[in-house]
Amino acid sequence: MTGPNDPLDLEILAAFAHHPLTRRRFLRAAGVGAASISLASLLAACGGGDDETASGPSGAATGFDWGAQKETGSFTFGNWPFYMDKGKVDGEPGHPSLARFTQDTGIEVDYQEVIEDYGSFFTQIQPVLAAGQSTGYDLIMMSFPRWLPQMRDLGYLIPLDHTRMPNFDEYVDDKYKDPSWDPGNAYGSPYFSIMTGIGYNIDVTGREITSLDDLFSEEFAGKVGMLIGVPEDLPNLALLAVGVEPSESTPEDWQRAADLLIQQRDAGIVRKYYGQGYIGELQNGNLAVSMAWGPDIFQSNLQGFDNLRFAIPDEGGLLAVDTLCIPKGAAHPLDALTYIDYIYQPEIMAMMTSWIQGVPPVPAAKEVLASTGYQDLADSQLIFPDPETYAKLHDYRSLTPEEQQAFDDLFLPIYLN
Repeated sequence: MTGPNDPLDLEILAAFAHHPLTRRRFLRAAGVGAASISLASLLAACGGGDDETASGPSGAATGFDWGAQKETGSFTFGNWPFYMDKGKVDGEPGHPSLARFTQDTGIEVDYQEVIEDYGSFFTQIQPVLAAGQSTGYDLIMMSFPRWLPQMRDLGYLIPLDHTRMPNFDEYVDDKYKDPSWDPGNAYGSPYFSIMTGIGYNIDVTGREITSLDDLFSEEFAGKVGMLIGVPEDLPNLALLAVGVEPSESTPEDWQRAADLLIQQRDAGIVRKYYGQGYIGELQNGNLAVSMAWGPDIFQSNLQGFDNLRFAIPDEGGLLAVDTLCIPKGAAHPLDALTYIDYIYQPEIMAMMTSWIQGVPPVPAAKEVLASTGYQDLADSQLIFPDPETYAKLHDYRSLTPEEQQAFDDLFLPIYLN
C-alpha cells in the first residue's frame, strides 16, 4: 500500500468499501443502548457543574483562551470501536487517515476505542469533570439528541474556535451548520450521522412503502418492527407520525405520540421491539416493514439483498449526528481542534466514509469516491442524501433533565412492560 501521505487510492478504498460493521451496528451487536438509563436521575444524583462552569450561557463553560494555546504534537482521542477507517499503515494494521494526519501535521494521535455506549461513557467521565479534573481525553465523541446538550449544559465542554476551522467553513454542508441544539456549532463539530426511516422487504409488502402510516397499519399486523436500541428514535418518529415537528413538541404532543404507540402495540401490529437483529428479520421475511437505519439497508443491498429498500417517509425521518467535542480540562486542545478541522478535507472524509458508511457532513467526498471507482457509495442516497432527502430529515427534541425524566416515564413503559 502507498504511504498515508499519498493520494487516496483504490487499494485503500477496496479494503473499506464493503466492511460490514458500522458504529451503530456495533452498538446493537454489543447489546447496549441508553434505554435503561434515566439521564435526569443520573444528573440529579451527580449534580451540576461548579459555580464557575455554571456561569455562562446555557450553563456552559465560557472564557476559554484559545489565543494562549500551543500545539504540543500529540492528543488523545476517545471513540467507538469500528468508527475509524482501518487498513495497513507501513505494513501493519492501523488507521490510514490518522497516519495521514500525523504525516501532514506532525501531531501524533493516541487513539482509544473506549466508548461502548454513551450512557456508560458519560458515567465514567462525569465525576472527573465535576471535580474539575482532566478526563485524560482531548477529543471525545458525543451525540445529539441527548448527550452533547447535557454535556454542554453541565459546563463540561470547551467552546470551539471557528476562526481556526477553515475546512469546516469551506466543506461542511449547511445542514450541519448552526443546528438548533448547538447554535453556531459552538461545542460540537459533526462527524457522521445516521438516518432513521423505514426499511421494508418489497417481496413481502408487494408495494412501495412511503408513509409512517404503514408502521401502524393492520395490513402488516405481526410483521412490523420498531427500534429501541437508540431510545430517542421511537418517540421522535411517533411524533412525526402524529404530524408534529419533534424539535418543537410539547408534553401534550408526547402524550399523543405515546397513545399511538400503545394502540399499535395493543393491536398486535408490532412483531417485536428491536435493540438489534431487525435487519435479519427483514432479510428473511419475518418483517415486512420496520423502523430502520440507513447504513443497515445499504450494507444489506451490498450483500445481495436487493429486495430490501429504505424510505424517508412522506411525514419525514430523523437525522442523528455524532459530534466531536473537546472536554473541559483537555491538556492538548489545539492539537485536537487541528484534527477536527483536518478531517473535513474531501479526500480524508472520503477515506473515512468508505469504511464507516454513515452520512458524512462533507458532500464533496462523493466526488472523490466516484473518481476512484466506487460509484455504489457515491450514488447511494443512504450515504449522500440529496437536498430533497435532507429537507425531509428532522431534528430530535432536545430535552432538559426534567423533561427527559417525563419523556422516559411516558415512553419507556410502552416497550419495557
